[in-house]
Amino acid sequence: MTTIDRHPAETLPAPTEGEDSGVGLIDLLTWLGEGKRLIALVTAGAAVLSLAYSLTLTPIYTARTSLLPPGSQQQGGSAAALAALSSIGGLGDGIAGGLGGKAPAELYIALLKSDSVVRGLDERFGLKARYNIKTNETLRKHLPQVVRALADKKSGLINIEVDDKDPVFAADLANAHVSEITKVLGRLAVSEAQKRRAFFEQQLNDTKESLVKAEVDLQRVQEKSGFIVLDKQSEALITGAARVRSLIAEREVQLKVMRTSSTEQNAEVIRLKAEIAALRSELARMESSQGGNSGSTIDIPVGKIPEAAIGYVRARRELKMQETLLEAMARQFELAKLDEAREGPLLQQIDKAMPPDYKSKPSRATLVAAITLIALLGSMAWVLIRRYASLTDEQDAHDAVAWRALKRAWRVRS
Repeated sequence: MTTIDRHPAETLPAPTEGEDSGVGLIDLLTWLGEGKRLIALVTAGAAVLSLAYSLTLTPIYTARTSLLPPGSQQQGGSAAALAALSSIGGLGDGIAGGLGGKAPAELYIALLKSDSVVRGLDERFGLKARYNIKTNETLRKHLPQVVRALADKKSGLINIEVDDKDPVFAADLANAHVSEITKVLGRLAVSEAQKRRAFFEQQLNDTKESLVKAEVDLQRVQEKSGFIVLDKQSEALITGAARVRSLIAEREVQLKVMRTSSTEQNAEVIRLKAEIAALRSELARMESSQGGNSGSTIDIPVGKIPEAAIGYVRARRELKMQETLLEAMARQFELAKLDEAREGPLLQQIDKAMPPDYKSKPSRATLVAAITLIALLGSMAWVLIRRYASLTDEQDAHDAVAWRALKRAWRVRS
């Protein structure tokens, strides 16, 4: 009689064909546990060596200084100068339009990196010898590694940072940037007042040369034709023509300045061109042999003046025009110089660089932590790769045995 076993033995399910038989997380953790001694030794050794190496590094100190570039400054002097310019035909409006605008912080940063500043710093501190550099070009490329000039867009300040192993030298070099760029700005026209001063200085010099030439021409005419005494009508003609010529010259200067910031379609440019054309027409009428009003005691044509006096009249008229222009340009040049003086320094140093008390780099903790972490990850990767390679070799050995058995089975025996 057969007895039925009510509690049959439990059997493990056979692995299905689709079940993953590769390396799992448990296998990886097991391999890491088997290699924990190697991982610990490598990590500890890297930590000790990195700490020892960090102690040998030279500490670097960073000195900082802050500069305030010109912003919206007081325009009292500018307003006075422009108001005075209006007395010579609205020239102030043209100057304000053509020469206005403050230089951005990027301009001053570029000047801080210019050859003029770099050469000045090299002469004061011997930078090429300090950094073991032979040429100025190489020095200019090397300085950004130790000197940083950055613009803070929120505050508008310019921050200069200098790195060096000597904290006192770092502070001195940072402060020297301020004095060197001040020298450069002293010979450049950057601000509105400086541009206006440079403009009128050039105009004043040109007018002086023209005045000297007019005086020489008048003297030559007098020597050639003899001293000529003109009546009141001729003197009035000279004065009137000189005044018109002076207005034409002033309008042309104004138009030249306007064109630097406006197109030919600008309404002000069109108005100035029309005004210049009208003044030229008036001057031509005054100088024409047919022009003039018969009943006027002032507006008489040059053609009505005696032939012998025409050359003298023209030379005298040119001289008066240049004298008028010289007075106007000299007045505006003095106003521009006064405005420039009121403007104050272009760059103001807010915080003078002081020798730092603590080093800025290298950070020993960061260096040791980074090298230790790299050693830890590297040793773990080495353990996993070596164990996986061993597993692959075992599988390859099993496959090799199977292939040899297959060859023996199909071998044809003789």
